Amino acid sequence: MISRLALTPGEPAGIGPDLCVMLAQKPYPETEIIAIADPVLLQQRAERLGISLELIPFDELKPASSLSPGKLRFLPAGLNHEVVCGQLNPANAEYVLDTLRIATDGCLKGYFDGMVTGPVHKGIINDAGLSFTGHTEYLSALCEDAYPVMMLATPDLRVALVTTHLPLSEVSQAITKQRVQQVASTLHNDLQRCFGIAQPRIMVCGLNPHAGEQGYLGREEIEIIQPALAELNSQGMQLIGPLPADTIFTPVHLQQADAILAMYHDQGLPVLKHLGFGNAVNITLGLPIIRTSVDHGTALPLAGTNQASLGSLQYAVKIAETMVKSRLRERSGN
Repeated sequence: MISRLALTPGEPAGIGPDLCVMLAQKPYPETEIIAIADPVLLQQRAERLGISLELIPFDELKPASSLSPGKLRFLPAGLNHEVVCGQLNPANAEYVLDTLRIATDGCLKGYFDGMVTGPVHKGIINDAGLSFTGHTEYLSALCEDAYPVMMLATPDLRVALVTTHLPLSEVSQAITKQRVQQVASTLHNDLQRCFGIAQPRIMVCGLNPHAGEQGYLGREEIEIIQPALAELNSQGMQLIGPLPADTIFTPVHLQQADAILAMYHDQGLPVLKHLGFGNAVNITLGLPIIRTSVDHGTALPLAGTNQASLGSLQYAVKIAETMVKSRLRERSGN
């Protein structure tokens, strides 16, 4: 069976369009990739990069089929203003959100099996007067306020987050028993559904240095995190912790873990990005759809220069393919 993945390039002035054009040069015999983008932008970027590209309109009534390298299916979204490589324009912010809406709607209606997203520039979207804190939160709203969980992954490490894009001063207040349990349960369930791990082992970070040092460096571990994990473990999950974040990423722990659950963004992600930046993937768990993304930003200075790296996007497609197959196996009972 050939799966269908929607691909949104993200910020048009960044490297997202470059990556779409470059990806189209690779063979994907088991996947049909559909770029949700302005076709003129894709063609112009291909010409700038000196890459041959044949654009083919997407027809949801036709069965999925892969394309030979050099060809790319597209579903059009129209730009408001001409794009200059490396130069942000708030007039095109609505276009970026349009591509996400089209891709998400297609997933919800069953036209696509999943979506892969390129890098966006949050600042320019907000400068345009549009409220946007990130893909994770935006897609949650489009999916009728599902409870999303952000997880980044490399081939050797998965890190999920209890809190995402919050100022550090607000993190402690956001760590509640309910939130820890919701995130941990979603992580556990999607490791089973989307990755085929029958009984996931999840190592959980403490919030404070040394996981609170028995309450001397903070009591969140004793009063919130430990009770939350204990209840879930009594239901059959395997949640180990809370453990000190400065030692949880050592080999002795990682070799026993299917995933690490960190309390906040910069507790877990620096380690993962040090390990695999450029070859990592951002995965949104807890949605009714499959969504993966690159692990990097828009790289405005590299747009149109032929210097962008395709590694993270290729890995995002690979993981999306894996998740699609795992969900299909689960639904079929195999």
